[in-house]
Amino acid sequence: MSMSAPDYRLDVAELRIVRAIADGGSITAAATSLGYSQPAVSQQVKRLEQRLGVPVVERVGRRMRLTEAGRVIARHAAAVATVIEAASGELAELAGLRSGTVRMVGFPSASPTVLPRLMDRLAQAEPGLTLTYVEAEPPEAIADVRADRADIALTFGYPGDRSDPHGESARGLDTEVIGYDELLAVLPADHPAAGGAGPIEIAPLADEDWIAGCPRCRGHLLEVCGRAGFVPAIRFETDNFVAVEQLVAQGIGVATLPGLAVSSFPVLPGVVTRPLPASERRAIHAVSAGGAGRVPAVASVLGHLRAVVGELTGTGAREN
Repeated sequence: MSMSAPDYRLDVAELRIVRAIADGGSITAAATSLGYSQPAVSQQVKRLEQRLGVPVVERVGRRMRLTEAGRVIARHAAAVATVIEAASGELAELAGLRSGTVRMVGFPSASPTVLPRLMDRLAQAEPGLTLTYVEAEPPEAIADVRADRADIALTFGYPGDRSDPHGESARGLDTEVIGYDELLAVLPADHPAAGGAGPIEIAPLADEDWIAGCPRCRGHLLEVCGRAGFVPAIRFETDNFVAVEQLVAQGIGVATLPGLAVSSFPVLPGVVTRPLPASERRAIHAVSAGGAGRVPAVASVLGHLRAVVGELTGTGAREN
């Protein structure tokens, strides 16, 4: 390494190269993804290491991995990329352009409900915009935004959730509540609590056998029942919404499901749903990188996403 005083200034090309090495696992993969030649990337890395006075990459077996210094650079590269995209987006907005690709991740019950409506709205209003979508539970979705694998995460959080992913793990990201999804009790049609239309309390269901849903929904079920003074006897666990209803229809137990999950398919014969108190509903969040909302394509998707969630849940971000 050079014995001259280190120079820690970085340029955008260097940030992109280090991030590409982190993603691809080799200089060759980084060169391919960036459209550069392998020797050009190698020379750029060598010059960067000479200027910093520390190695940025190291070889482990046949793979290349980042050193601690390289990981520091890669960690900040995503934030810098967002700022650059925001600046480019604002310039595009001045020119009246609204195009590009927006990467979104969302929770499973949003896939058959929110996603089709969102895609339809974008096709009509933003034909130059492309949306990609991958399913992920909230903690993983937020991690994808932080790692720049996604631009928007559609997530949810339950009241009183001690492991709410929108807390410390979302620090530095833009997090917005865009609606509320009611929580429903799912009961056999002949259950004593199945009659009526208004909200019901969960305490009268203390002696029932329970069917639990996804891990986060199961955690909230334990929280809700705990506040009502009992521990639910969970006999079955499945994150398949249809399976939950089928088990309830057979009289095997009772369950709770979010409204979006129930609305994603017809309620089965022999099953009745009753709303739980509004205090138990889950908040629907849109999470994006800090400043990403200034990118016109991202801002457009966020706007349509707010509208779709509002339509489906009958709620908006201002409701308490």
